[in-house]
Amino acid sequence: MYKVFLVDDEPFIIEGLYDILDWSELGLEIVGSAGNGKEASAALRTAPADILITDISMPFMNGLELIRDIRGDRPDIRVIVLSGYNEFEYLKEGLVLGIENYLLKPINVEELQATLRNTVEKLDREQEPPKLQGSDIGILKENIMYRWVTGGISEAELAERAELLHIDIGRACFFVALLRTDGDPEALYRTAAELLPPAVPFHDLNGDVVVLFLTDDATEGKREAIERLQRLQRRMEPFGGCRIAIGSVERDVGDVRSSYANAQKAQEYFLLYDRREMLDYASLPIGGEPALRGLPTEMNYEKLIFAKDEEKLMQRIEADFESLQQLEGMTPGYLQSLAVEMIIQLQMPFRAGQHGGPPLWYSEGIKKAAAAASKEQLIGIVKEAARRMMESLRKDGRSPIVQQVLKHIHESYAESLSLKSMGQRYHVHPVYLGQLFLRETEVTFSEYVNRYRIEQSKRLLKETNEKVQEVAQSVGYWEIGYFYKQFKKYVGLSPTEYRELS
Repeated sequence: MYKVFLVDDEPFIIEGLYDILDWSELGLEIVGSAGNGKEASAALRTAPADILITDISMPFMNGLELIRDIRGDRPDIRVIVLSGYNEFEYLKEGLVLGIENYLLKPINVEELQATLRNTVEKLDREQEPPKLQGSDIGILKENIMYRWVTGGISEAELAERAELLHIDIGRACFFVALLRTDGDPEALYRTAAELLPPAVPFHDLNGDVVVLFLTDDATEGKREAIERLQRLQRRMEPFGGCRIAIGSVERDVGDVRSSYANAQKAQEYFLLYDRREMLDYASLPIGGEPALRGLPTEMNYEKLIFAKDEEKLMQRIEADFESLQQLEGMTPGYLQSLAVEMIIQLQMPFRAGQHGGPPLWYSEGIKKAAAAASKEQLIGIVKEAARRMMESLRKDGRSPIVQQVLKHIHESYAESLSLKSMGQRYHVHPVYLGQLFLRETEVTFSEYVNRYRIEQSKRLLKETNEKVQEVAQSVGYWEIGYFYKQFKKYVGLSPTEYRELS
């Protein structure tokens, strides 16, 4: 069994950690605990541990100081950090120190358990290569592939996992295809898995089937891939058909995310080419003209959109048109295609997690840009789309990403909720997301989650006969002591007192 050492200045947290998990079932045993970093540092020298679970804010020596101190003797110790606050600077330093995970209090049992299982797997792997099969491999492969195409995995971890999953990342070229159907999505995935190997199919958050092709010859490999994709389309005709968007060919494992992003852009062009069943990024004006790559169309409008700075956004659009006009080889046709691309860029912050059709300003803007007859018309159309987009934001008062996070909290408050998981879900760095959330809601992420959970618990205490512990678990608190503490903090009464008064 691997040995675990606990550090927290709140005794009930230590007690709760002892009780909330079946440690032996995880292959773990708790060998000791301490109330601050100084005590822990001394104890760990006489009672070595494989895993350290520590709070951040403690007297005498905080959690980060403890990690730095103990790393000198035990560089291999695995560390899981607990915190009651969104301490961004602590989080960033913790990442530098190589922590396994940063968990916000109240501790979600499932998230802690998953982190511990993952940590045990890593420790096992250091001693003996794991033997995975069946559904375990499928789940792991989906996770690794999605993180690869979205840039969420280091090359070192990718190389390790790819070897385990028998994925040959040593090929010369990589490109992504996005498959979408209005018919049977399960039939689409089954057909892709049957017809496309050794290419690797998996799902993304939009419900599309993503297929990553790996080849040594860009031209021949892509030709063969397109033939197989066309065969898949014919097979899918009885099941509702499918549309396919192909991304750019990349020559480095770290650039696969660019191919995925460009496949997403190509997918947006189906709005313009509504009679086509397959679109290749390289055949679109924005992707197919070498002289026009890396243009201001790679512009990051997201920051201006999130900041709701309409004036600077308009200035940026005008400046981009001015820059485009000056480029050698620019033609009216390319300028028109780039205007369409600008509108697509305006829509990209809304894409993650979006369900249903695109907004009206977007679809109308694309069609108007495709029919425009002059540069002045193009500028006016793009700026009109930007104005309508900003107006929709003003009506709601919050940026698209914060809207999505709030919606997720309201629908899933009983589940594990952390900035890290939200960042992974919506492809945003958790530190940036935390700062944006604080700016737009005027409370931290954990504060908002706690307040919302307590409001839901008040409702359950009034309307049901559930035991207090059951109410706590129903709203996402698995430590009854922590639930009591938070309830008293926000309500001024204990849950029992509140129920009696209600």
